Amino acid sequence: MHKKILKTLEFDQIRADLQKQAVTEKGQAMASRLEPRAHADKVQQMLDETYDGAKLLRLKGGIPVPALPDISASLKRVRIGAALNGTELAGISRVLQTVDGLVAFFDDIEELIELRRLYDLRGELSDLPALSRRLQRAIDDDGTVRDEASPELANLRRTIKTTEGQIREKMDGYTRGNSAKYLSDPIVTIRDGRYVIPVRSENKNKFGGVVHDQSASGQTLFIEPESIVNLNNKLREAQLAEQQEVNRILAVLSAEIEPEIDSLFDNARVIAYFDFINAKAKYARAIKATEPVVDDKNVVDLIQARHPLIDPAKVVANDIKLGGDYQAIVITGPNTGGKTITLKTLGLIQIMAQAGLYIPANEGSHIAVFSNVFADIGDEQSIEQNLSTFSAHMSNIISILNDLDSNALVLFDELGAGTDPQEGAALAISILDAVGEIGADVVATTHYPELKLYGYNTPGTINASMAFDIDTLQPTYHLLIGVPGRSNAFEIAQRLGLDQPIVDRAKLLISSDSHQLNDMISDLEKERQAAAMTDSDLQKELDRTTSLHNDLKKAYDELNAQKDKELKDARSKANAIVMNAQRESDSIIKELRQLQKQAPRMIKDDKLISAKTKLNSLHEADPLTKNKVLKRAKKQAALKVGDSVKVLQYGQTGTIVKKLDNKQWQVQVGIMKMAVNDNGLEKIQPERDETPKRHVATVKGGMGGPGTTLDLRGQRYNEAMANLDSYIDAALLANYPTVTIVHGLGTGAIRNGVTEYLKRSRNVKKFGYAPANAGGSGATIVVFK
Repeated sequence: MHKKILKTLEFDQIRADLQKQAVTEKGQAMASRLEPRAHADKVQQMLDETYDGAKLLRLKGGIPVPALPDISASLKRVRIGAALNGTELAGISRVLQTVDGLVAFFDDIEELIELRRLYDLRGELSDLPALSRRLQRAIDDDGTVRDEASPELANLRRTIKTTEGQIREKMDGYTRGNSAKYLSDPIVTIRDGRYVIPVRSENKNKFGGVVHDQSASGQTLFIEPESIVNLNNKLREAQLAEQQEVNRILAVLSAEIEPEIDSLFDNARVIAYFDFINAKAKYARAIKATEPVVDDKNVVDLIQARHPLIDPAKVVANDIKLGGDYQAIVITGPNTGGKTITLKTLGLIQIMAQAGLYIPANEGSHIAVFSNVFADIGDEQSIEQNLSTFSAHMSNIISILNDLDSNALVLFDELGAGTDPQEGAALAISILDAVGEIGADVVATTHYPELKLYGYNTPGTINASMAFDIDTLQPTYHLLIGVPGRSNAFEIAQRLGLDQPIVDRAKLLISSDSHQLNDMISDLEKERQAAAMTDSDLQKELDRTTSLHNDLKKAYDELNAQKDKELKDARSKANAIVMNAQRESDSIIKELRQLQKQAPRMIKDDKLISAKTKLNSLHEADPLTKNKVLKRAKKQAALKVGDSVKVLQYGQTGTIVKKLDNKQWQVQVGIMKMAVNDNGLEKIQPERDETPKRHVATVKGGMGGPGTTLDLRGQRYNEAMANLDSYIDAALLANYPTVTIVHGLGTGAIRNGVTEYLKRSRNVKKFGYAPANAGGSGATIVVFK
């Protein structure tokens, strides 16, 4: 875009503010050169980078880029064979350390934070760990060559330190001993790189040695005593050797950098760009800016747009829309009403967005991508070129029309001003027509009433105005699109105290067309106010409805929370009941076994079955989720000999042996047979299991009880555990002293489940794997108490 428009709309100040947010020299340079782009893809890419920067600023405090010098000049010197000094090498070392930190930073967040562009930008960094370690080992952050840079340098510096210690020790003898009385001041100082003492001139022969300097008065001589001349010589030789070694190390390090110059240039560029993105994010936060939407139909729709350079406490936000139904806006109204600021706000925000910056407007604001933005704003009078204000404006407008295309935006301030009103209005209308023929978007401010009619009658054009408060006689600075500005001169004059006859006479002097125009504007203003009141009422109703919805949702959430709490409490109580029931069941079984051992004939089988029924009832779960009547009705029909049935009175499973009459069947339950009415039986459907089962022969106990071996192989874990529980209860009731559980090897899940179950059972005395010839670890032998 033209440099002039950037200055006219004060984009230079935006760049200056942005530059303050950067911390690296190259990042600041990038901010100072920022310009808007005219391609939608590039604009979106730049906005995506700002989005990533703002997201990282919010979540991680920003991209970790420290203050860094610009190493470009140093790298250019290396390219021509120069050796860098310590400060330059330290700068390159900091750049490499920053690369290491950035790579680690993005690696850490890649799985946690989704970004649009910066992971790709991270890929342009070249990690040079060997060179980075070499520089860190050799150069301090302040540019000093470290002792670790080479063994020779370390030895020389130890020699220097030792020699300096010896010199100071001898010098202390002069400053603290009897010789101190010959000194002007009991101190040790340095002249020409050699240690000396300040001696009164009359005592110069007391120490011998070499005089290196004297005071301005000549009363003090700085003498190197004869006794330390050799030590000073040794020190100086070591210092010269040290400097030569330092120069050698700097030259070697510079040579090691030379092959990586291109990578270092790229690293410096990418780091600076990260800093620039950080700066954009920080600036967006400072002005409370948001991400604009790049409109695919090139429509500008700014919501509560604010000029970024006006004090936030004083700036007035406005909704500005351009494009779509209309490509031209004619803004009318009195001076100092805010027309020019509105033009600048639109132009500046549009340029900011096309430069990839967030804009000072509410979320959801849309921006277009213009090929160029032109503006004729402000006093263009030129004394040097002998141009009047009107001539200067015309020259600028002619230049704009020559460069204009259909995808541009034009901003005219006080179009046609500075000449005869009638001619100025005619020119303004003609210029707007010319812009309309080209197809560019245009916003123009004017005082001319003729342009209000133009905005009303011309397709694709709409009137707008800046609101004015008649009561306070002050502008409100609010933009009203669709309503032309009306002159308030008569009302203002009356409120200020001008006599009514004078006002009435003035009204008679203006044409009827002007009266009709003002009446039209007045009617439009009333309609706008009515619409605003309706909108306000609807908004209040929406707020009430939203509040009610939120209250209902809160009550619903509280009800669900209360229900979940009650269910949790109920489950806890149920679990406690089940634990108590388990203890009671173990006690019942133990008591029955003792009774059966003592007097087996006195314990009837029906008592055993009744006890077993009580035990099973303790395991009944979730009774509300089972409709027993329906289940019974489904399973009761078509009973026949051999069917497996459930005796409802006792809750036990048995097999139908024979039919006694139309309503009674004989059922074998465990070790006993009983007669049961058909309405007391529930048919059990055999479960289909396509997995072939392996069985072992079971040894029947006395009186037809369960076998002494249970085979769980081929069963699922939950099924096996349920069968094991039922079998152990049956074996205890049958008074078996020992049983065998065959679980196989497999994955070990069922074997482990059997082991855990037996550990918890109070009725098991001991258990262990079967002998090798009886199944080994594939079977467990259980001995009851």
